[in-house]
Amino acid sequence: MNGFKKFLLQGDLIKLAVAFIMGAAFASVVTATVDVIMDLIGKVGGTPDFSNYEPGGVSLGAWLTAVIAFLIMAAVVYFMIVKPYTAAKERFFPEPEPGETEIDILKQIRDRLSAAR
Repeated sequence: MNGFKKFLLQGDLIKLAVAFIMGAAFASVVTATVDVIMDLIGKVGGTPDFSNYEPGGVSLGAWLTAVIAFLIMAAVVYFMIVKPYTAAKERFFPEPEPGETEIDILKQIRDRLSAAR
């Protein structure tokens, strides 16, 4: 029982649970944003509902509507999460300047030994 308790209280599991809860809460924000964008598209070019679209008798409408909604959702996630996260990470945690590599140091040693002869 102690092992199970330790497993449940591990930091990684707690972080995963928090991330899952935050993701579920953020899903409603993303869905609402997609709905707003779909409404704007509807006002500009008509309702983006292709459910009756059947080229050559093949019902592609529902699939096409789902693909468009997916692309909009992916764009929303990218511009609301990925891009700001990347910018903040680069600003607050910059990559360290690359120093001398082991090969550079070994070359310097070689050159000094050659010069000493």
